[in-house]
Amino acid sequence: MSRDPHSKVTLKIPRPLYEMLQQVIEGTGYNSVTDFAVSVLRDLAATHELPEARPYSSEELERVKARLRSLGYL
Repeated sequence: MSRDPHSKVTLKIPRPLYEMLQQVIEGTGYNSVTDFAVSVLRDLAATHELPEARPYSSEELERVKARLRSLGYL
């Protein structure tokens, strides 16, 4: 199942927060609370780096296999 990078999902927030954000964005140039929220969330996400996945070393892989064998999975 491929995901369309342009598709959208719904994010639910409490109504009082939504109403407060409507007041916050008045006169700022944001067209909607959604536009504002997307902008803020993008900025926040950009400040956090995702850890890079690194492959297991052969020693780590052997330890995992030994542990799985001891638990009866292999």
